[in-house]
Amino acid sequence: MKCHPLAWTLGLSLVPAVWASEPVELQSTVVSASALAKKPHEMTTPAEVLEGDELIRRREATLGETLEGLPGVRSASFGAGVGRPLIRGQQGARVKMLSDGVDTLDASSVSPDHAVTSEPLLAERIEVLKGPATLLYGGGAIGGVVNTIDKKVPTYVPENGYEGELELRANSVANEGSGVFGITAGTGNVAVRVEGVKRQADDYEIHGSPSTEEGSYNDTDTFSLGASYIGERGYLGVAYSEQDNRYGLLGHQHAECHLDGPAAWHCADEHEEEEDEGEEHEGEEHDEDEGEGVPYVDLRQYRWDLRGELADPLPGFELARLRVAHSDYRHEEIEGGKVDTRFDNDASDARLELTHQPLFGWRGVLGGQTLRRDFEATGEEAYVPPTITRNHALFLLEEYTAGAWRYELGLRHEWQDIEAEGRPDKSHRGTSFSAGAVWTFAPEYSLGFSLSRSQRLPSAEELYADGPHAATRTVELGDPGLDEETSHNAELTLRKFAGRTTFSLTLYRNQVDDYIYAADTGRDIGSSYREIEYRQEDALFTGAEGEVRFQASDATAVTLFGDRVRGKLLDGGGDLPRIPAGRLGVRLEHGFTPSLDGQLEFYRVDHQQRLAEFETETSGYSMLGTSLTYHGALRHADYQVYLKGDNLLDQKIRDHSSFIKDDVVQPGRNLTLGVRMTF
Repeated sequence: MKCHPLAWTLGLSLVPAVWASEPVELQSTVVSASALAKKPHEMTTPAEVLEGDELIRRREATLGETLEGLPGVRSASFGAGVGRPLIRGQQGARVKMLSDGVDTLDASSVSPDHAVTSEPLLAERIEVLKGPATLLYGGGAIGGVVNTIDKKVPTYVPENGYEGELELRANSVANEGSGVFGITAGTGNVAVRVEGVKRQADDYEIHGSPSTEEGSYNDTDTFSLGASYIGERGYLGVAYSEQDNRYGLLGHQHAECHLDGPAAWHCADEHEEEEDEGEEHEGEEHDEDEGEGVPYVDLRQYRWDLRGELADPLPGFELARLRVAHSDYRHEEIEGGKVDTRFDNDASDARLELTHQPLFGWRGVLGGQTLRRDFEATGEEAYVPPTITRNHALFLLEEYTAGAWRYELGLRHEWQDIEAEGRPDKSHRGTSFSAGAVWTFAPEYSLGFSLSRSQRLPSAEELYADGPHAATRTVELGDPGLDEETSHNAELTLRKFAGRTTFSLTLYRNQVDDYIYAADTGRDIGSSYREIEYRQEDALFTGAEGEVRFQASDATAVTLFGDRVRGKLLDGGGDLPRIPAGRLGVRLEHGFTPSLDGQLEFYRVDHQQRLAEFETETSGYSMLGTSLTYHGALRHADYQVYLKGDNLLDQKIRDHSSFIKDDVVQPGRNLTLGVRMTF
């Protein structure tokens, strides 16, 4: 395979090998989201990379489920169609979802029942940056960043003129069937890529099978077409993508809500079917049979991506990196065969990075980013007014290496303006900076530590929400007077990155001044609805995470892993809501033959009894999973056959980070069988 000269920015990997004569370095993939093209053990803050066989084993229908097993990462579920990654207890707008460096431009940060539009089955690599990553990707990334790398914009011309992948998979818990295809073809300086996914899943079975969680189906269609011009110094390419996604809205309970007085909401159950008053949706037809049961979401996204990289673009610069995306997103919530609420999100995101040559020993990246988001909700649950958000930023990240020490300094300033229909416009400014160092104190060991001050600007939903939200059974009350959050984060990471025993252990402390959170007011407003209002108080997050891997023999490895986070309000305010419980587990990997390898994983999640006011407990549970993978070859193609089992103990699991944990149980015992071919 012929790679263009900038392939190093996309990452090269050494796969952990069984049947190897000597242990190898385990984490050598370059993290493209690090900007300075660093490997995980060279970074001042922790990073995880999923790719190759490990990614194939872990992939699920949502990004959160796919990343669930990584230390410090959980999935904030809302049924089978929604699983948004949660990092160190932070979720929503504080965890940035990226597609090769730019925003996914969906509405997943607006509400926990909105899906992330990144498709795990099309991912080539998924990178997770844990802790504040606001310097490169914006004030929303106080919790971290999830960056999905895909192939839809070709970056090289295949050596034989073409290459591709085909995959079929099915599971038992939801009778799911999925198909994946991707083909890249090219000649000379031009390459073309076409890829797609088709997924159909019924309601999934829960503990006590064959009962199912009604409305937990998930049907997804994704398609992309891309093309690139590739030269000796880089490439420039464009891709068009479409995604259609239909999934059930679990826990959804519609009610009639009205104001009894100023800011005094009252909700009551509906006793008769309302007439369709949505003139703006005339002519739209929906499946009546599905509409009669559990409400569902009909999501569509049309997206354009422009990507390019150029070596030696200007005197004194090594690399220019351009990413531009535009999305036309529509999301309809349908109940009783009619559109109750529609969300439209017309958004664009662009960033340019320039890597300069060493100057007085310092090498770094400077750049700018601009985002425009035109968001509108219409219908019965339009609890946020139409808004236009404009966010612009400049950033600088510098590194200096002296012997065994690598130092890193970063600075970012951003401007945000929000125009809201019928409400006062708001403007905010935020400045973030960080300092860190990595000390490679022995050939196989490094110690990383960092200090950062990061600011997150309030979102339109936090400022302007005012009305009922049936998905979470709440009436949400925003506050236009909210100010920016200021996070002071300190963390320490000890790593051993080569040899038979490797490990990564991290301790962190993140104090957030004026932390914005949705507080339950304690007022029962009827129909099982709760009233929540966005408030600001100082908060503290502390935690630990890590894993230790021991290569017991050439064919066998054992890994211990775990994580724990505590989130609480300072000044005696109690614990924060929806913080996941601690987890501790062990993983056994074994190569039976050079072609057949297996994995067995067990972990225990604690009972969560550190609760916010009016929050309920969730019980602990044990999770057992296993997988077998066989590698083979057919003429000019390689293939894999894999079988994996999840929740083999058929535990009754409630996700504490979910808004609907008291009503919805996670999937029961599941077997997945897949065949993948590359050529």
